[in-house]
Amino acid sequence: MYDSYSRSRLQSWIADGYLTVDGKQRRTRDKMLGGELLSLQLPPDLLADMLSEADGDGVSSFVPEPIDLDIVYEDEHILVINKPAGLVMHPAPGNRRGTLLNGLLHYSAAQAGVPRAGIVHRLDKETSGLCVVARTLEAHTHLVRQLQARDMGRTYTAVVIGDVPINGTIDAPIGRHPRDRKRMAVIDSGKPAVTHFECVERYLGCARVMVKLETGRTHQIRVHMTHIGHALVGDPSYGRRLAVLPRQVAEVPAVAAFKRQALHATRLTLINPGSEEEMSFEAPMPDDMQHLCAELHDIAETALREESDRHNG
Repeated sequence: MYDSYSRSRLQSWIADGYLTVDGKQRRTRDKMLGGELLSLQLPPDLLADMLSEADGDGVSSFVPEPIDLDIVYEDEHILVINKPAGLVMHPAPGNRRGTLLNGLLHYSAAQAGVPRAGIVHRLDKETSGLCVVARTLEAHTHLVRQLQARDMGRTYTAVVIGDVPINGTIDAPIGRHPRDRKRMAVIDSGKPAVTHFECVERYLGCARVMVKLETGRTHQIRVHMTHIGHALVGDPSYGRRLAVLPRQVAEVPAVAAFKRQALHATRLTLINPGSEEEMSFEAPMPDDMQHLCAELHDIAETALREESDRHNG
């Protein structure tokens, strides 16, 4: 059944925890003795392939839908899109409508001839910001190779909880959470993951940081920042509830009202598959994150003035 899949793809399924042995995640190099119970949860890429085979014609089986796309750049090779929070990138079982892929098929019928309608890398549903879409098979191959070679630059803006260091690097492997298969976690058997961060502005009990990805694991920024004790504001899966947040953070109205992870893909740098020239794109924070940061800034400034007045008085 799996003869058509590469060795590296099979290994990635094992490393990501989709295949378990006697209910436990194992390493790709582990040997079987016989009698073990193997359980396979269908990985998203395999499920997509199976859906394509069942439908007969791949992404063309999905319904084109008129979805408003914020296109930052466009040529015959690529589209660069500023994705809003709340937009799912790719259909899944039970959710085959209203995604970026549906919108791409409506925008250009030719996208049906490119794997996953040209989607090369994904952003979580509630993460906003820049992503690149290939318009041809050649461009798709070119962009995937850039990702694999770590030549594609991706910089994010995040609002995190706590007194984060000025800068740092998180080098910690990420894999499926051993108990919650919908989440990721830092685990010894995970895939290598490296995240660089720099504090841009401090507030009371939290900060705005710029984050650069060296690798691209699922939920990497959210998992890594939580791992070092600085979960993202509003993160429903990896963050902290308002009741256990520092008081000066939990009492901020904008924080209480922020219902998604405060994460935005700010900058994207890549090599254009057609011209071979390096291109860089930027997208400002969306209104909800701008409002969040503005309110946190004002409260911090007020606290500093009050502290100064007490000191001088």
